[in-house]
Amino acid sequence: MPLPSPVPLSALPRTELPTGASSADRAFVDLEQRLLHHLFALSPSGAVQLGLHAYDGFVPDLSEASEERHCQGIRRFEQELKGVPEGELLPDARRDRGLLGLMLASELFSLKELHTLERFPLAYVEGLQLVPYLARPYAPAEVRVQAMVRLLGGVPGVLAEGRRRLKDPLPAPLLSVSRAMAGGLSPHYAETERFVQESVPGALPGYRKAREEADAAVEGFLAHLARAADQATDDFALGPERFQRLLYVREGLTMPWEELRKRGEADLRRNQKRLAELAQQRRPGSSPAEALAEISRDHPTPETLVPEARVFTEELRQFVLQKDFVTLPSPEHCRVEETPPVSRAWTTASLDPPGPFETATYEGVYHITPVEPSWDEEKQREWLESFNRPVLRNVTAHEVYPGHYLQLLHFRAQAKSLTRRCFLSGAFVEGWAHYAEQLVLEQGYRDGSPEAEMAQLHDALLRDCRLLASVDMHCRGRSLEEATALFQREGHLSRFPAEREALRGTFNPEYFCYTLGKLEILEARRQYREAHPSSSLKEFHDRLLSLGAPPVGWVHDLLSGP
Repeated sequence: MPLPSPVPLSALPRTELPTGASSADRAFVDLEQRLLHHLFALSPSGAVQLGLHAYDGFVPDLSEASEERHCQGIRRFEQELKGVPEGELLPDARRDRGLLGLMLASELFSLKELHTLERFPLAYVEGLQLVPYLARPYAPAEVRVQAMVRLLGGVPGVLAEGRRRLKDPLPAPLLSVSRAMAGGLSPHYAETERFVQESVPGALPGYRKAREEADAAVEGFLAHLARAADQATDDFALGPERFQRLLYVREGLTMPWEELRKRGEADLRRNQKRLAELAQQRRPGSSPAEALAEISRDHPTPETLVPEARVFTEELRQFVLQKDFVTLPSPEHCRVEETPPVSRAWTTASLDPPGPFETATYEGVYHITPVEPSWDEEKQREWLESFNRPVLRNVTAHEVYPGHYLQLLHFRAQAKSLTRRCFLSGAFVEGWAHYAEQLVLEQGYRDGSPEAEMAQLHDALLRDCRLLASVDMHCRGRSLEEATALFQREGHLSRFPAEREALRGTFNPEYFCYTLGKLEILEARRQYREAHPSSSLKEFHDRLLSLGAPPVGWVHDLLSGP
């Protein structure tokens, strides 16, 4: 039997079939809907992020019994998929069959090989934020507040399972990040109360009661993590075999991890060489580190960081429209805000996009993490220097135009089937955004400014170091301190940002996806332009983005197909 869900199967929209579809196609659409409904039962917050608001406010049952039923269901769905007569399906359905297979394999990998619910405290925390209900007005405030109260009511149960299921000794780096994230939940709930008071005051008593119980549960969970820290170890690495498996289940790649590292190393050296050339052109005798240090002094103040990001967002929007190297779908609008406090422990800048199932809004939210008043003067200075103006423009190209926001507008318009609207490859999504940074410079952004290119190269080196740190920490036994030194030495990061970057790689090894995705897109562009010599760059970009967000291991075959 499928895992019980409070959300009916009918809440998932079905893929529309063309006239003349076979009985096999109709049966596959039924299977597709049931399978994804099963996956969302253990990940309702993921459904909410996609814009499936029937899942608003629900939390999953993360008990051992529920996990086991979930995995048994996955294995049954794997058998059903294998029994689908692929030759009788339409081409799009054949592609979706493969994507569903990867989604099932990825879920089993996380639960049964990574043992996420026994080793990763984040698994119990990350779905408990209220940000999705605040970011944009996709529904009346009363409806969103009702969902927030329901979610708060589920917090004690989720965190109780976490206290019961997490097994000592836990990896120290994962504990560190989890404690920071969990520690932000209660202030986040308190801050959200202002929204309830201002928009739906009648719901305030119910919200406060649910919040008090949630706060108590968070406090108990934090105390549990504090006790677990006494027994924590540095054993966070996946190991070569699981890392190799990760490449396949997430990105459809069979490339050996050693080859991935070689490609990352080669890209690092190319970028370092070009950065050295620019430093010399800018000032003979100047080293890359000296040139970057000079650039870093041109930074916003704590008060102007977000307003300047707004200016750069519109500047890049106009540049994309003027140069016309990719279609900018309409309607479109992206606003710029500070990163919510609950997310600041692990992100510097991010995009909160409208999900592919959103119908009431197309607005994106570009988040910038501000200086924390609690930081000492040196940390504040380092943070602002890392957001110097050339870098902030580059980050904006990555997050908004022509990066994530533009890409996800295409995704909303082009991903037609239920499966393709739910499948998001990290390497395709982050690879496009990283490629977008290089693309705008190729198209003449800032009139060939060496500072703009140096900022882009600095961020490219950061992504190269992420790839190397991920492989080295998870496959080659490198320590967190060695990874920190890598970011400082090869990526020209100061100590504080380097520590944060290295720490991220312990719980998010997939941050190799930026460089991997960019390199795959550049290779796909080369091959496509060779095969279609009369095509324009815009034609390639629109064709690429029409694919949705497939695993990067599939991109070449999809582009060369009909």
